[in-house]
Amino acid sequence: MFTTIGWLLASFSITVVIVRAAIGYAHRRGLLDQPGQRRSHTRATPRGGGIGIVLAMLVCLLGASWVLPGKAWWHPVPGGLCAAVLPVALAGWWDDHRSLPILPRLGAQVLGVGVFSLSLLATGTRWWWLPLLIAGGVWSINLHNFMDGIDGLLAQQAIFVGAGLATLAWAAAQPVLALAAACMAGSALGFWCFNRPPARIFMGDVGSGSVGLLIFAFTAMLWQVDPSLLWPALILSSAFLVDASLTLLTRMWLGRRWHAAHREHLYQWMVRRGGTHARTDAAYLGWNLLVAAPMGWLAWSHLHAALTTTMVAYVGAAVAWLYLKRRLLRRHPIKAPHVTA
Repeated sequence: MFTTIGWLLASFSITVVIVRAAIGYAHRRGLLDQPGQRRSHTRATPRGGGIGIVLAMLVCLLGASWVLPGKAWWHPVPGGLCAAVLPVALAGWWDDHRSLPILPRLGAQVLGVGVFSLSLLATGTRWWWLPLLIAGGVWSINLHNFMDGIDGLLAQQAIFVGAGLATLAWAAAQPVLALAAACMAGSALGFWCFNRPPARIFMGDVGSGSVGLLIFAFTAMLWQVDPSLLWPALILSSAFLVDASLTLLTRMWLGRRWHAAHREHLYQWMVRRGGTHARTDAAYLGWNLLVAAPMGWLAWSHLHAALTTTMVAYVGAAVAWLYLKRRLLRRHPIKAPHVTA
């Protein structure tokens, strides 16, 4: 217990110290996100604060695997995950400083997810899972980047999902995995202290991509321990997965440039409608606490019905997304761009 508390305090404290330093660094280097048509904030705000989460997690991942050796968590995986975080974080850090083209950024993501996936293969996972693992990891990195558009939302999600995954891992007798996921929640809490509305600093690509990779990795580790644990783990991420996926599919269906920056996610429309960042965060937190957490528990406690429970949760999230999106669009229809000859 004292070891766990110590590592949680370490993840929180390291993040706080580094984020405070990152605020000054961003001001000196001019790393400021300016308000604009495709942004939801109203004042220039430093970015790149997610470097605090990255460095804290690198320390805590290796530390947790060293402090609790031989506790049903395989040795190649902690090192593989740390090695995977590095290219993803470096590409995000580069992109926070100067725009990085999509292909090098995607290459870094595939490299990072591939390294982590190979570490799972080294512990017994069948090789034919590799393409699916890479696709899932790259999507997780990007969807969490897409969902990092208002103050506090991604940090709040990382706290919730990290705590939920830690609980599932502890129940599955995986103390190192539980401690690693809990450290992610503690680190995200440290960052949230600076990112809660009104934000003093944004996470930036260095943080959002790394958080997406970590959530995917911890979920995949639970799946490797017990495939049925995948379902409650996925329920924890239902709000983000549904919003990002349905928004992307809608943009593709309508023939828009789906890879371009936009403000068409549900959380962005809630802010455009006049809701504050804090209220929008509260709405997503409400889904997590009132729907995702109870249904995740139901899927865990009744593993024979876990898939059905997950399907119900995602159908419910999709219905809620469609209802709210239609309601918001009726009040604020998208105007066609004015084209001049």
